[in-house]
Amino acid sequence: MLLRGETIDAIRDGRITLLFRRWKTPRAKPGGRSRDARGVVEIVSVTRAERITPRDARAAGHASLAALREELARYAGEGEIYRVAVRWGGADPRAALRERAALAGGERDALAAKLARLDARSADGAWVARVLGAIARQPGVVSTTLAAQLGMPRPEFKLRVRKLKELGLTQSLEVGYRVSPRGRAVLGKLLGKRPPKREAATRSGE
Repeated sequence: MLLRGETIDAIRDGRITLLFRRWKTPRAKPGGRSRDARGVVEIVSVTRAERITPRDARAAGHASLAALREELARYAGEGEIYRVAVRWGGADPRAALRERAALAGGERDALAAKLARLDARSADGAWVARVLGAIARQPGVVSTTLAAQLGMPRPEFKLRVRKLKELGLTQSLEVGYRVSPRGRAVLGKLLGKRPPKREAATRSGE
């Protein structure tokens, strides 16, 4: 479930504990998590909203029930209204992982095996070193540009970057990405490539 930055901030501060969405089928489930650079939002429960009260509206960050209904009315015809209870889950564990550049012993071997599997499962050949290298050379460059340079469809490129992010190797910026300290260690040690010099971040629009 995608959340705007201001919504995540409000959940972190305790100002929002409920979200309301119109879905044909629920796009979130209890126990799920939404993560970004701010931290983790946990999904507590997802239920069909048979009735919405003014208190619910305030818990969802709206000044009144009428304001919440006005927002939901914009998506009329797109399904049922669901009540999603949320809570703050703390810092994103990937943030600490990104800083762990020391790769030794079993962790190094396990990470190398995971990256090898990513390459092996690709229909268009090995891609991990290519994607990491492109981001390391061009931090802050829009995904459309990087995908075109690598000859990859943009959705496929973004999916691959997300896989690397889960391993603590990349980090999303306001525009584009950068390779984390852990990612640079991977480029230098596991993939046998010298990490490229950092270039100035490009402020292209997404």
